[in-house]
Amino acid sequence: MNEVYGERKNIYLCKMLILLDIDGVMVPANSWRKPEFLDDGFPVFSNGATKALQKLISETSANILLTTSHKSKYSIDKWREIFLLRGIDVQSIDVLPENTLGLNRREEIMKWIDIQKVHSHYIIIDDDKSLNALPGFVKANLLQTSGSIGLTEYQVEEVLEKISDMA
Repeated sequence: MNEVYGERKNIYLCKMLILLDIDGVMVPANSWRKPEFLDDGFPVFSNGATKALQKLISETSANILLTTSHKSKYSIDKWREIFLLRGIDVQSIDVLPENTLGLNRREEIMKWIDIQKVHSHYIIIDDDKSLNALPGFVKANLLQTSGSIGLTEYQVEEVLEKISDMA
Protein backbone atom coordinates (compact mmCIF):
# COMPACT_ATOMS: atom_id res chain seq x y z
CA MET A 1 0.00 0.00 0.00
CA ASN A 2 1.27 3.48 -0.78
CA GLU A 3 1.49 4.89 2.74
CA VAL A 4 3.47 7.99 1.86
CA TYR A 5 2.31 10.69 -0.55
CA GLY A 6 5.91 11.38 -1.55
CA GLU A 7 6.70 7.82 -2.66
CA ARG A 8 6.58 7.61 -6.46
CA LYS A 9 5.55 4.14 -7.49
CA ASN A 10 5.76 2.36 -10.86
CA ILE A 11 1.95 2.24 -10.99
CA TYR A 12 2.01 6.01 -11.61
CA LEU A 13 4.41 5.71 -14.54
CA CYS A 14 2.03 3.62 -16.66
CA LYS A 15 0.41 4.64 -19.92
CA MET A 16 -2.88 5.53 -18.17
CA LEU A 17 -3.96 5.77 -14.54
CA ILE A 18 -7.57 5.72 -13.37
CA LEU A 19 -8.25 7.47 -10.06
CA LEU A 20 -11.37 5.52 -9.14
CA ASP A 21 -14.15 6.03 -6.64
CA ILE A 22 -16.50 3.11 -5.92
CA ASP A 23 -19.78 4.43 -4.45
CA GLY A 24 -21.68 6.29 -7.14
CA VAL A 25 -19.32 4.97 -9.83
CA MET A 26 -19.16 1.18 -9.64
CA VAL A 27 -22.00 0.82 -7.13
CA PRO A 28 -24.91 3.17 -7.86
CA ALA A 29 -25.85 5.09 -4.73
CA ASN A 30 -29.62 4.82 -4.49
CA SER A 31 -30.92 5.64 -1.01
CA TRP A 32 -34.14 3.70 -1.61
CA ARG A 33 -32.34 0.47 -2.55
CA LYS A 34 -30.04 -1.53 -0.30
CA PRO A 35 -27.02 -2.76 -2.30
CA GLU A 36 -26.52 -6.45 -2.92
CA PHE A 37 -23.33 -7.92 -1.41
CA LEU A 38 -21.15 -10.79 -2.58
CA ASP A 39 -19.59 -13.38 -0.28
CA ASP A 40 -16.54 -11.15 0.25
CA GLY A 41 -18.79 -8.65 2.06
CA PHE A 42 -18.40 -5.91 -0.57
CA PRO A 43 -21.26 -4.61 -2.75
CA VAL A 44 -21.87 -5.94 -6.24
CA PHE A 45 -20.69 -3.61 -9.01
CA SER A 46 -23.36 -2.70 -11.55
CA ASN A 47 -23.13 -4.66 -14.80
CA GLY A 48 -22.92 -1.50 -16.88
CA ALA A 49 -20.13 -0.01 -14.77
CA THR A 50 -18.22 -3.30 -14.83
CA LYS A 51 -18.37 -3.51 -18.63
CA ALA A 52 -17.46 0.15 -18.98
CA LEU A 53 -14.46 -0.01 -16.63
CA GLN A 54 -13.17 -3.25 -18.16
CA LYS A 55 -13.39 -1.67 -21.62
CA LEU A 56 -11.42 1.37 -20.43
CA ILE A 57 -8.77 -0.85 -18.83
CA SER A 58 -8.56 -3.16 -21.85
CA GLU A 59 -8.19 -0.35 -24.37
CA THR A 60 -5.73 1.78 -22.37
CA SER A 61 -3.82 -0.80 -20.26
CA ALA A 62 -4.69 1.46 -17.35
CA ASN A 63 -3.83 0.85 -13.73
CA ILE A 64 -6.16 1.84 -10.90
CA LEU A 65 -5.55 4.16 -7.97
CA LEU A 66 -8.48 3.92 -5.59
CA THR A 67 -9.74 7.20 -4.16
CA THR A 68 -12.85 5.71 -2.54
CA SER A 69 -13.54 6.19 1.15
CA HIS A 70 -13.27 2.38 1.38
CA LYS A 71 -9.62 2.48 0.22
CA SER A 72 -8.00 1.77 3.59
CA LYS A 73 -10.40 -0.99 4.63
CA TYR A 74 -8.71 -3.66 2.51
CA SER A 75 -5.22 -4.71 1.49
CA ILE A 76 -4.09 -4.36 -2.12
CA ASP A 77 -4.40 -8.15 -2.55
CA LYS A 78 -7.97 -8.03 -1.22
CA TRP A 79 -8.81 -5.20 -3.64
CA ARG A 80 -7.48 -7.32 -6.52
CA GLU A 81 -9.76 -10.17 -5.37
CA ILE A 82 -12.74 -7.80 -5.11
CA PHE A 83 -12.24 -6.58 -8.68
CA LEU A 84 -11.57 -10.07 -10.10
CA LEU A 85 -14.66 -11.51 -8.40
CA ARG A 86 -16.68 -8.79 -10.13
CA GLY A 87 -15.21 -9.54 -13.56
CA ILE A 88 -12.61 -6.77 -13.77
CA ASP A 89 -9.07 -7.80 -14.62
CA VAL A 90 -6.72 -5.04 -13.58
CA GLN A 91 -2.96 -5.23 -13.95
CA SER A 92 -2.16 -3.06 -10.93
CA ILE A 93 -4.17 -1.49 -8.10
CA ASP A 94 -3.03 0.95 -5.47
CA VAL A 95 -4.79 3.32 -3.07
CA LEU A 96 -4.38 6.90 -2.02
CA PRO A 97 -2.83 7.07 1.45
CA GLU A 98 -5.20 6.87 4.39
CA ASN A 99 -6.91 10.22 4.90
CA THR A 100 -5.67 10.99 8.40
CA LEU A 101 -5.97 14.76 7.88
CA GLY A 102 -9.71 14.67 7.16
CA LEU A 103 -9.29 16.13 3.67
CA ASN A 104 -12.21 16.15 1.26
CA ARG A 105 -11.86 14.20 -1.98
CA ARG A 106 -10.76 17.24 -3.98
CA GLU A 107 -8.06 18.06 -1.44
CA GLU A 108 -6.85 14.45 -1.33
CA ILE A 109 -6.54 14.27 -5.11
CA MET A 110 -4.83 17.67 -5.38
CA LYS A 111 -2.33 16.74 -2.67
CA TRP A 112 -1.53 13.52 -4.52
CA ILE A 113 -1.20 15.28 -7.91
CA ASP A 114 1.01 18.03 -6.45
CA ILE A 115 3.36 15.57 -4.77
CA GLN A 116 3.46 12.97 -7.54
CA LYS A 117 3.84 15.59 -10.29
CA VAL A 118 1.35 13.66 -12.41
CA HIS A 119 -0.17 16.09 -14.90
CA SER A 120 -1.19 13.87 -17.80
CA HIS A 121 -2.28 10.34 -18.65
CA TYR A 122 -4.80 9.99 -15.86
CA ILE A 123 -8.56 10.12 -15.55
CA ILE A 124 -10.52 10.74 -12.36
CA ILE A 125 -13.79 8.81 -12.24
CA ASP A 126 -15.93 10.01 -9.36
CA ASP A 127 -19.41 11.30 -8.52
CA ASP A 128 -18.19 13.70 -5.78
CA LYS A 129 -19.48 17.21 -6.55
CA SER A 130 -16.58 18.82 -4.65
CA LEU A 131 -14.44 17.87 -7.65
CA ASN A 132 -16.17 20.62 -9.66
CA ALA A 133 -13.83 22.99 -7.78
CA LEU A 134 -10.68 21.30 -9.15
CA PRO A 135 -8.32 23.57 -11.06
CA GLY A 136 -9.00 23.51 -14.80
CA PHE A 137 -5.91 21.47 -15.71
CA VAL A 138 -7.09 18.71 -13.34
CA LYS A 139 -10.83 19.04 -13.96
CA ALA A 140 -10.09 18.42 -17.66
CA ASN A 141 -9.32 14.83 -16.57
CA LEU A 142 -12.53 14.38 -14.56
CA LEU A 143 -15.27 12.01 -15.64
CA GLN A 144 -18.04 12.82 -13.21
CA THR A 145 -20.71 10.15 -12.94
CA SER A 146 -24.28 10.44 -11.76
CA GLY A 147 -24.23 8.79 -8.34
CA SER A 148 -27.54 7.04 -8.91
CA ILE A 149 -26.45 5.61 -12.29
CA GLY A 150 -22.70 5.06 -12.00
CA LEU A 151 -20.17 4.67 -14.78
CA THR A 152 -21.62 4.07 -18.25
CA GLU A 153 -20.20 2.73 -21.49
CA TYR A 154 -21.17 6.00 -23.19
CA GLN A 155 -18.94 7.92 -20.76
CA VAL A 156 -16.07 5.54 -21.41
CA GLU A 157 -16.48 6.04 -25.17
CA GLU A 158 -16.17 9.79 -24.61
CA VAL A 159 -13.00 9.28 -22.54
CA LEU A 160 -11.49 6.99 -25.17
CA GLU A 161 -12.16 9.62 -27.85
CA LYS A 162 -10.53 12.28 -25.70
CA ILE A 163 -7.49 10.04 -25.11
CA SER A 164 -7.12 9.31 -28.82
CA ASP A 165 -7.29 13.06 -29.55
CA MET A 166 -4.44 13.67 -27.07
CA ALA A 167 -2.21 11.02 -28.68
